[in-house]
Amino acid sequence: MKTYLKAALAGAGLIALAACGGNADDRAADNVEAAADARADNLEDQADMAPNETMEDALEQQADNVREAGEEKADAIDDNDDARLENAN
Repeated sequence: MKTYLKAALAGAGLIALAACGGNADDRAADNVEAAADARADNLEDQADMAPNETMEDALEQQADNVREAGEEKADAIDDNDDARLENAN
């Protein structure tokens, strides 16, 4: 149930971001980061239900890695957009 609620909230957030307008690359970066956050949240939910502490720690570490990778990918999308703008001038 938590997973569906989080997915619905992430979707609502993406719709709100899309309504704000702006650059398509910025929206893509936001979408990438939101998807990574949703996946990380699911991993953290699984960690809460893990049968032992070792598995819980591993799932939480995986969630952290997913979240960080999403942020890095979103930053790369933003940086690519900035480079194109600089080259256009």
